[in-house]
Amino acid sequence: MKTRGAIAAFGIGFGLWGLWLLLQALEPPQLIRLPIWLGGAVLADDFFLVPTTVTIGWLVTRWSIGPDNHRTVSAVRTTLLYVGITTLIAIPLLLRQGKGANPTILPRNYLRDWLLLEATIIVVGLLVFALQRSRPSFNKLRTFNRSRASSGDIGGR
Repeated sequence: MKTRGAIAAFGIGFGLWGLWLLLQALEPPQLIRLPIWLGGAVLADDFFLVPTTVTIGWLVTRWSIGPDNHRTVSAVRTTLLYVGITTLIAIPLLLRQGKGANPTILPRNYLRDWLLLEATIIVVGLLVFALQRSRPSFNKLRTFNRSRASSGDIGGR
């Protein structure tokens, strides 16, 4: 119990220290804009990202119910996950490119680089999808071997 209390006090202390640093670093107009920005992030998450993710997950699940799609659903989900993560990471760079007091901070063509990254992820995902689709099902091979074994065709019986 003492350890839990010490960890809680340590966490609260770090949180208060961070709040103190934030209040020192930002001007009053920035402190007013910060909750608005955070509220916008919460709204974007709740009304755009979550419904989009749930819809795509539902569609992939419905698609995976089809015949022989169970083998390829992991490739589809992983590809969608990587595309989504890299897109979320790239959004700030794409929105801020060329803006600000120092344009040399973001001198690259982030849109081109992001599109190349997404294309690479999709091509690799399609290759894995094709490999998994063309691979014979393990269950079919196992069922075939079991039926041969039970018929006495294997083992010299």
